[in-house]
Amino acid sequence: MSNARKPARTLWRSARLATFAEESGWGLIDNGALVADGDRIVWLGREADLPATTLPRLEIDLGGALVTPGLIDPHTHLVYGGDRAAEFELRLTGATYEQIARAGGGIRSTVRATRAASDEALFQLAAQRARVLMAEGVTTIEIKSGYGLDQVHEARCLAVARRLGAELPWSVRTTSLGAHALPDEFAGRPDDYIDEVCSWLATQQQSRLVDAVDVFCDTIGFTPDQTRRVFDRARALGLPVKLHAEQLSNQEGARLAAEYGALSCDHLEYLSDEGIAAMRAAGTVAVLLPGAYYFIRETRLPPIQALREAGVPIAIATDHNPGSSPALSLPLMLNMACTLFRLTPEEAWRGVTVNAARALGLADRGRLLAGMRADLAIWNAEHPREIAYRFGHAPCVGSVFGGASRPAPLASQ
Repeated sequence: MSNARKPARTLWRSARLATFAEESGWGLIDNGALVADGDRIVWLGREADLPATTLPRLEIDLGGALVTPGLIDPHTHLVYGGDRAAEFELRLTGATYEQIARAGGGIRSTVRATRAASDEALFQLAAQRARVLMAEGVTTIEIKSGYGLDQVHEARCLAVARRLGAELPWSVRTTSLGAHALPDEFAGRPDDYIDEVCSWLATQQQSRLVDAVDVFCDTIGFTPDQTRRVFDRARALGLPVKLHAEQLSNQEGARLAAEYGALSCDHLEYLSDEGIAAMRAAGTVAVLLPGAYYFIRETRLPPIQALREAGVPIAIATDHNPGSSPALSLPLMLNMACTLFRLTPEEAWRGVTVNAARALGLADRGRLLAGMRADLAIWNAEHPREIAYRFGHAPCVGSVFGGASRPAPLASQ
């Protein structure tokens, strides 16, 4: 928030800190304290070791609460109009996600609703969703476009996402996903549409609307060759890339994305050994989306053990969208990642902190360390594993956004 005053030098004391400071372990500090000056952490450790020179202007006693890095949701589609509850009902009568999409439903139905909504309506709908996420500890989020599917409406959606970052206290990273689906007006002409998508990127960049570029590379999305064309344009503009890869089939999209040094490849149920090796070599993060896996009743698990053995960083996201993951709880995704994908609680937690930051190309958050951004989540819990263990409750009691403390916001605010 550009017009906000710099937060006062603040001490949070009487806390249990989960720092994730090392490459493994929780990094727990009992009887801990943390000092932020402006939006940066300047000291943390045992309260008994607090330097006398700290001299905070504001002191907050947390009464033994658990403090973690603020949660990071690295894959969402937060800006859209309408809903797809009717399609949910159709799937329960036997229709598949792919059948619905090919019949004109799916992404294209949301495109119609999004185009019909005003900018203010899109903002208010997205802001309501945003407050639900923030109430559960999310301090940084990625928001993709992809429900406009023409130059004007894609830019509108990206502008709404930027406004969410300007008017709400959290940090927003925007991703251009024009290559999300083929719009009705380009039926039968996917290559012509990819030409259009490529032509928009420079204007989006010049308007400061976009931080990265994504493509849906799959049987109901775009081919590897079409994906490469978008990535070539992004590379020419100096924009990092991400990829919806291997969700419904193995298109070797992850291997292609790794050639471009992709920040992340997301979904990955059908990821091959070759794709894993390419991701490892490129440092590409695997973003797993248990909400979508659950909601569309997928049966093929992402290759978790192979990703572990290769040392590919694993992140976790809500994938909030109206069609395949209408989830608004990142703590619930922690539980789903553990129960459905068999991640350990620590792996799941690193997936929404350390590795989620990597998936967005952000090196200044996701851990509690001096010099990092002072984004914190405060929990009524003794240990982070409790947050992954329980579901259907709301243990987040407050958040700190860039050094500024706020209570957990209510969804109705």
